[in-house]
Amino acid sequence: MVKNTIVFALTASIDLTEEICAYLGLPRGKIAVRHFADGEIIVEPEESVRGKNVFLIQSTSNPVSERYMEILIALDAFKRASAGEVTVVMPYFGYARQDRKARARQPITAKLMADLLQVAGADRVVTLDLHAPQIQGFFDVPIDDLTASAMIAQYFRAKRFKEQVVVVSPDHGGATRARKLSDSIPSSTLAIIDKRRTQPNVSESLNIIGDVDGKICVVIDDIIDTGGSMIGGVELLYENGAKEVYCAVSHGIFSGDAIDKIHNSRVKEVVITNSITLPPEKRAEQKIKQISIGFMLAKTIEAIYNHKPVSELYNLFND
Repeated sequence: MVKNTIVFALTASIDLTEEICAYLGLPRGKIAVRHFADGEIIVEPEESVRGKNVFLIQSTSNPVSERYMEILIALDAFKRASAGEVTVVMPYFGYARQDRKARARQPITAKLMADLLQVAGADRVVTLDLHAPQIQGFFDVPIDDLTASAMIAQYFRAKRFKEQVVVVSPDHGGATRARKLSDSIPSSTLAIIDKRRTQPNVSESLNIIGDVDGKICVVIDDIIDTGGSMIGGVELLYENGAKEVYCAVSHGIFSGDAIDKIHNSRVKEVVITNSITLPPEKRAEQKIKQISIGFMLAKTIEAIYNHKPVSELYNLFND
């Protein structure tokens, strides 16, 4: 149990926060989030935070901008209420895909979000599997970019596949993430899908670098949004002789008809974390398997409170 600490949840992460608080042995902090008729948001802590270690948990999933505004307004409220230190725990960091100028006159919105969080009063940020690790450099306050790779590896090790496993990166940019997962699954190899993205949410899979014939494929990525890119990669793997194809991602956004695409595809399972809370109708999809990051985040909060290395918590998933 961590003393002198309050863990608050905003509207996007209430279930996850309840799980974290259960691990920590703390009640969830009382906070009110209300909307005026014109859409303005007001966030008011309903208990004292003076001198306390405050942890604010909120994923910035759809509606992304509204979720961010809730965080920023809450941070301002904590600052004006004399909170000791405020840590924003943002399992899914929205706008992370806008991390560079890919074309002329494009914004770098991930940097803008980092600036807003700091100006509003965040003393530390904890997130999970940033779309691009270099986003950490946008912050001038400590940031812990956790990874679900150890948990995902534990999940697939437990399946004890008899066939050889190939960990597949859906593009060149994800090769490092795929290598980390491959290193945690004994005797697995690595493959990369050579993919060209023609416009946002639209991509064309070209070919595969590596051997997948007759093997179990595990495609690892940070997010599934519309699902088109992932399903295209799954079909390409089957066309190249893959025996079974699994997908694993940290953040299941599932925009539009993504769930239907998964249901109608040949993918065996799609493993996601609960960094984004799924509505009940999406949880019913049998191919989607969700693993919880609640325990990992609770241990992260304990490590921060006790000034211990956060990286050591990954050893909890080595069995």
